[in-house]
Amino acid sequence: MKKIIAITVFVAAIAIVAGGVMAAPPGDDVTFDAGTMGHVTFSGMDHFNAGLRCGDCHTKIFPMKAPGTPGAAKFTMDDIFAGKYCGECHNGKRAFAPFDDCSKCHDKG
Repeated sequence: MKKIIAITVFVAAIAIVAGGVMAAPPGDDVTFDAGTMGHVTFSGMDHFNAGLRCGDCHTKIFPMKAPGTPGAAKFTMDDIFAGKYCGECHNGKRAFAPFDDCSKCHDKG
């Protein structure tokens, strides 16, 4: 009986810690080189403040790889317009559409 209680407490503690990690706010911003369109900076905090959590997109939509590293997602605006990657949410229904205003994401400065 003591063994069952100990295992139950251990499993509950792991669940609580894991839940806290999954609910934690995101880390640093990630900047992508967008060629002639300048660069795009993804703000995890902006998305977190909009009610999203890292697990909503990673690894369902994006792999957990930094831009430019092997295995990182490489996508184009055509992919986004087709509803892939950022376009899964940025479709004009769930979040602003990608063709409304390029400067919402792209910074040539």
